[in-house]
Amino acid sequence: MEQNIQSFWSISTTELLNKLQAKVNGLTSNEAKQRLKDYGANSLKPQKNSNAFTLFISQFKSPIILILLAATVLSIFLHNLVDASIILAIVIISGLLGFWQEFSASNAVAKLLAIVQIKTTVLRNGKQLEIHIEDVVPGDIVILNAGDIVPGDCQLLEGKDVFVDEAMLTGETFPVEKSVAVLSVDTALAQRTNTLFMGTHIVSGNAKALVINTAKNTEFGKVSERLKLKPLETEFERGIRRFGYFLGEVTLVLVVLIFAINVYLHRPVLDAFLFSLALAVGLTPQLLPAIISINLSHGAKKMAEKKVIVKRLASIENFGSMNIICSDKTGTLTEGIVVVQAAVDVNGDNNDKVFLYAYQNAFYQTGFTNPIDQSIVKYRKVDLKEYKKHDEIPYDFIRKRLSISVQQGDEYVLVTKGALTNILEVCSTVETKDGAVVAIKSLQNQIQRKFEEFSNQGFRTLGIAYKKLPTGAPITKDDEKDMTFAGFLTLFDPPKANIAETIAGLKKLGISLKIITGDNHLVATSISKKMGLDDNKIITGPELHKMSDAALLRQITSINVFAEIEPNQKERIIIAMKKAGNVVGYMGDGINDASALHAADVGISVDTGADVAKDAADIVLLEKDLSVLVEGVREGRTTFANTLKYVFMATSANFGNMFSMAGISLFIPFLPLLPKQILLTNLLTDFPEMTIATDNVDDEMVDHPRRWDIKAIRKFMITFGLVSSVFDYLTFGLLLLLLHANESQFRTGWFMESVISASMIVLVIRSRKPFFKSKPGKYLLIATLSIAVITIILPFTSLGTVFGFSPLSFTTYLLLMLIVLLYIFAAEITKTIFYKIVKF
Repeated sequence: MEQNIQSFWSISTTELLNKLQAKVNGLTSNEAKQRLKDYGANSLKPQKNSNAFTLFISQFKSPIILILLAATVLSIFLHNLVDASIILAIVIISGLLGFWQEFSASNAVAKLLAIVQIKTTVLRNGKQLEIHIEDVVPGDIVILNAGDIVPGDCQLLEGKDVFVDEAMLTGETFPVEKSVAVLSVDTALAQRTNTLFMGTHIVSGNAKALVINTAKNTEFGKVSERLKLKPLETEFERGIRRFGYFLGEVTLVLVVLIFAINVYLHRPVLDAFLFSLALAVGLTPQLLPAIISINLSHGAKKMAEKKVIVKRLASIENFGSMNIICSDKTGTLTEGIVVVQAAVDVNGDNNDKVFLYAYQNAFYQTGFTNPIDQSIVKYRKVDLKEYKKHDEIPYDFIRKRLSISVQQGDEYVLVTKGALTNILEVCSTVETKDGAVVAIKSLQNQIQRKFEEFSNQGFRTLGIAYKKLPTGAPITKDDEKDMTFAGFLTLFDPPKANIAETIAGLKKLGISLKIITGDNHLVATSISKKMGLDDNKIITGPELHKMSDAALLRQITSINVFAEIEPNQKERIIIAMKKAGNVVGYMGDGINDASALHAADVGISVDTGADVAKDAADIVLLEKDLSVLVEGVREGRTTFANTLKYVFMATSANFGNMFSMAGISLFIPFLPLLPKQILLTNLLTDFPEMTIATDNVDDEMVDHPRRWDIKAIRKFMITFGLVSSVFDYLTFGLLLLLLHANESQFRTGWFMESVISASMIVLVIRSRKPFFKSKPGKYLLIATLSIAVITIILPFTSLGTVFGFSPLSFTTYLLLMLIVLLYIFAAEITKTIFYKIVKF
């Protein structure tokens, strides 16, 4: 079998099938399995090698950890075996903690993503079969319909009115028509009308195609390989990265300085080096990636329980900080169950002929499944024994109409259904109540009045037209002219019963709802009023078209309803909202929503939506309901709040303790803590932080959108780091000046105070409320109290002796606990003042 066939658009179908050793009725299951082994998965994303060993090794990739391990090995050669072994053990245990959490998190996320994997239909063993896109191989025969994503570079075998959106590959705004043909070798990519490219999607029609190339061998694969495209960094990811760099810079300067001064003071070089490196481990938030993975995956699992599947974990933060949600009304704000209200003539009277034409059009169409056609067929059964489908022109978003030619005996009739404006533009005559056919101009005003009357009642109104055809020749779009307007089809999609409460729930969360709909402004106004949205400023698509970007930017925040919107205008609306300083979510499930979903900060689709919409979305709802979204936002904000708690912990007591230790080491004749003791301190304070993902979150942390603010975090670090340092130096003074502690006693006392204060302060800074008014999570409380107890008991054990600790007097314990209590009290007061001054 020939691999990576070049210029396949210039080769006949028969020859291609021979080259690929494929058949028109598809591959067998065994052939497909073998080709999947030969060619690999049909994915542009490299398969992550997330086996347990690789993930474990990655826990030690930090330069500081690697240098510490090298220095530990050196100390073994210098016969300091016990201390080196202890340091090595602590580093490995820390690595195991991170590995266990990240491994669990990655497995959980993989299971969630499997729920919303995109599938495609192929012919296998001569039968249609749905498979994951990643399993498509060269030689597969794929069956594609409107809304489907093209799974590989293909040559068209069969197709009827196939239009494909190639904007993401060629930049072409309008869908491109495809047809079966053999083209010349030098045909430019944009002119290859017999080729379907991977990553593009079918707008209308249906197709049968032969897959030639997959993954990186496709045109889209070549582009992505050249550009090495990555998803745009979210504000949260950018903030975390900057925060990591900031702490890294502070750590580097401090460590180099401490090492240099300790060497200058003639302390053992290896001890000074290990002390500096251990300080660096304490200062560096090496747990940050693991904590973020844990929090985000835990949040994703909780959101999945609320029927919200997160495809990209980093989008959870944007989801939580979202303050505007844009949505179409159908199925989201309304029941999504379209009901036929009536089929009427030009006078507004019920008319069986109008319904017959509407029924034929809906019954015979073979394009994408839609609720309107389903509702027409269900509304009333019509006997079509005398009729036979002859041909079809599928619906598309440019014409906004669908045409079917129907045969009855020797007669052929073209029946067209669609948006009223688009139907009227192809009509030259109108049928009156008594069956007479007159020029449409004479009844133009009457048709418009009826349309407005129906729209004001909240009915969606379609036009029905027909035309007798002279022959049974195949129909084309050119036949859609000089038609006769038969009447109106009115439909109703009632608002959801709980929609007013849901919208109120969004308001309480600080989220404004913006409706973007293709319906006319009268229908949009009527429906929005029924939903309790009275103070609505509405703008229509034609008005938007005339408006400059600057004018739109000035008005965008005050507009709540966008009506008569064209698909390509949705993206413009969302970009304007983002430029106005908003975090924008867009909820869409249709073929024409992909660009808007990409443009939004948070793209939200539905599991039942078109493949192209699900592929573009960051988040997929398992149920098309705004109330599901409300619950998802709460979970998203909870996840963000818990991630910030770790950042606060890393920048308060932990940072303050390490900073204080670095300072005191310059003024006493011995190291304040041995390297192994510093690493033990770091390990013990990590345990409570590992449980942050399960912590309770106060209501005020989820009641309005919050955004990452690195400046506020720096202020928090300086403020609480200084408070921590004050009590650290108070501890130093107590141990050295009042109690006259020796080296071992000083280290034991300082170790106890630093670990217990760093653990207990978690209970203070986890909430903006007084700590006794906010209940911590069960696991956080147990972990914090357990670490405090272990720290108190440790000096009395043989393990404490190994670490160089010694028991302290009862008086010393009491004084140290008094300092911890004073620290907690001071931190509470500082917290109250801080949040009054810093709005965060």
